[in-house]
Amino acid sequence: MKKKKGRIFMIAILAVLVLVFVGYNVYRYPAMSRSLSDESLGQEEVNRLRDELAEQEDKQVLVAYFSYSGNTRTVAEALREETGGDLLEIQPETPYPEDYDECGEVALEERDSNARPAIANLPESIEEYDTILVGYPIWWHTAPMIIGTFLESYDLTGKDVYPFTQSASMDTEQFDNSIAFVRENAGDAMVYDGLFAEATDTEAIDGYLSENELV
Repeated sequence: MKKKKGRIFMIAILAVLVLVFVGYNVYRYPAMSRSLSDESLGQEEVNRLRDELAEQEDKQVLVAYFSYSGNTRTVAEALREETGGDLLEIQPETPYPEDYDECGEVALEERDSNARPAIANLPESIEEYDTILVGYPIWWHTAPMIIGTFLESYDLTGKDVYPFTQSASMDTEQFDNSIAFVRENAGDAMVYDGLFAEATDTEAIDGYLSENELV
């Protein structure tokens, strides 16, 4: 008889623990206890959630970048992997000199003359993309002029543009200059605050993507 009462007592204790656990999760994670078809959501909220999900699924992402030393390429590849977007390396029609000092001289001349270097592999259209991540190194305190070529080649009206860059000095004033350059040349696109992070700073890269709801 005592054993039977003991079993009943243990079953009662377990039942209470299960109820407490379920109640906590319903309180802590209410979304887990209802689906899009749950009448408690209301039809308007159901439709809104479905529209948001469809919009996220349909969003097309392009990660376009120009890289000289390879650092920007590393960031671009990480962004492509995280977002699932397409990758485009912007290649100059006339390659920049491999010698660092000579390349610097060419880049300075282009900046001072506000040049628009030709792009060898410029796509005919990027109309299918809603979101464009544009990457580049900092050259002479701003973005390379070839980024201006890329941005000015398209009607970016209604598109979201996210610049990303890095430099040896990681000077924030130079970063701000580059963002201003992108905004000046991106037409009617919505240009968001950019990502300024070294290629090895995966925490900053992941944080930027999450903050801007790109993943």
